[in-house]
Amino acid sequence: MKIKKNDLVKMLAGKDSGKTGKVLRVYPTEKKVVIEGLNLLKKHNKPKKEGEKGQRVEIPRKIDISNVMVVCPKCGKSARIGYKNEGEKKIRVCKKCKTEI
Repeated sequence: MKIKKNDLVKMLAGKDSGKTGKVLRVYPTEKKVVIEGLNLLKKHNKPKKEGEKGQRVEIPRKIDISNVMVVCPKCGKSARIGYKNEGEKKIRVCKKCKTEI
């Protein structure tokens, strides 16, 4: 999987398309990610105790990995990711500026 936790990504589709955010969680088996502050769902919580008020909480939802693109930290553009082999390690590389991510 090319996208990892704490990557800066840009949304390509959905109501928040064009916005950027940090990846909070990755679900590799489902091929989905959760992005901080984007693709929010409003959840209504009932009051638990007497005298307490109900509230609306915004929770980030999962989004398919094909709808996000990694933003390169050096050039600042959204770019595809390639791999470069260095010994036994695979290093992620920006396809536009050819630097490590």
